[in-house]
Amino acid sequence: MKRLCRRLAVAVAVLVWLGALVYLLVLSRRRLPELSPGAVAGGGGVAGETTYNQISDAEWEDMLEGFDERSYLSARRWKPGDDPYTLYAFNQRESERIPSDRALRDTRHYRCTTLHYDSELPSTSIIITFHNEARSTLLRTIKSVLNRTPVHLIYEIILVDDFSDDGELDCQLLTKLPKVKCFRNNKREGLIRSRVRGTDAARAKVLTFLDSHCEVNKDWLPPLLQRIKEDPSRVVSPVIDIINMDTFAYVAASADLRGGFDWSLHFKWEQLSPEQRARRTDPTQPIKTPIIAGGLFVIDRSWFNHLGKYDTAMDIWGGENFEISFRVWQCGGSLEILPCSRVGHVFRKKHPYVFPEGNANTYIKNTRRTAEVWMDDFRLFYYSARPAARGKSYGDIRSRVELRKKLNCKSFKWYLDNVYPELNDLCLANLPFEDNHLNRFNHKCRCDHL
Repeated sequence: MKRLCRRLAVAVAVLVWLGALVYLLVLSRRRLPELSPGAVAGGGGVAGETTYNQISDAEWEDMLEGFDERSYLSARRWKPGDDPYTLYAFNQRESERIPSDRALRDTRHYRCTTLHYDSELPSTSIIITFHNEARSTLLRTIKSVLNRTPVHLIYEIILVDDFSDDGELDCQLLTKLPKVKCFRNNKREGLIRSRVRGTDAARAKVLTFLDSHCEVNKDWLPPLLQRIKEDPSRVVSPVIDIINMDTFAYVAASADLRGGFDWSLHFKWEQLSPEQRARRTDPTQPIKTPIIAGGLFVIDRSWFNHLGKYDTAMDIWGGENFEISFRVWQCGGSLEILPCSRVGHVFRKKHPYVFPEGNANTYIKNTRRTAEVWMDDFRLFYYSARPAARGKSYGDIRSRVELRKKLNCKSFKWYLDNVYPELNDLCLANLPFEDNHLNRFNHKCRCDHL
């Protein structure tokens, strides 16, 4: 009898233990989606590091509706009597007057609406870096993405706060929006290093870079992801529409533009030639571009890492678009602008933030690094066009030179011959005699003066 009671007691204990174990497993599964979408990540952590990207439609809507927009926008608002351009170099008063989810006119060619894309496109990590950005424009950027992008294509939205004066407050509030994670730098790093930090945290197979004062337009993302899916070595950019810095009117940009530059490495938009336009029988076709503006583009994450990410020895802002454009083309990839993808961008006449070494010196350092690594002897044309760059410090470039050798990249002459032969039409007035040996590379100046 005692033995029977003992066996029953053991059986009951085992059943209780198994029941407790099942209860804990069920409880943990229920709680997992309720985990916070993330506190602010400082030097090491990440906001929202859960299965948060698997959010349901109902949770998505609840989070959007539950976000306290009025409280978020209440800080650092424009005050009557203040100059509305002082803080951000655009009309802060007008930006704050416009709703965060305003309607936009579809600026694409009508044929774009007839195109169809794969039903199983890769999702993307959207990376937005900012430093002392106006809350109205930052929020409008994020909400335009959330409102005009299929939910399943957004793996996550990664914000990198580059040591803004506002501290951690922006991040704490914005991570209450769906799929938003946020990092904060412990010191000012600049656009290039901040973007690399965002990419190192990204989990999706495709990376999308946006500036912090943008508005994406209707069906902006599928055309970009389709091109990446078809060929991961492509780097693709939308047509960049104009958001007027004074009125915040959304203005359609021409779809017949591509990126260009001169020998001083000054970026410019240039019209397609009549011959190029004549070859474009379909206005929805991608446009090959020698260079991208750099603020808005999509790239396969493995390809980005293979190519060496960004040159993190560059500072703050400027020149990084040349470096990555030359590297993509010379190392086996291509650059495209897609007319059926439209994103608006606030173009300013000056920077609202400080460059520790000065704007001009920083740009010279960054572009000189680019010229020394990627332009071969043609870098002498850069120095002739930008004589102030001679003698300026540009840091150690040995790792980038080794990267170029490792990737077995093509010469800059190949780039000129195959990607941007139009640059050969530019020549320099008073080119120093000692630089004339460049003619042996068949560089043909066909003008007498600039």
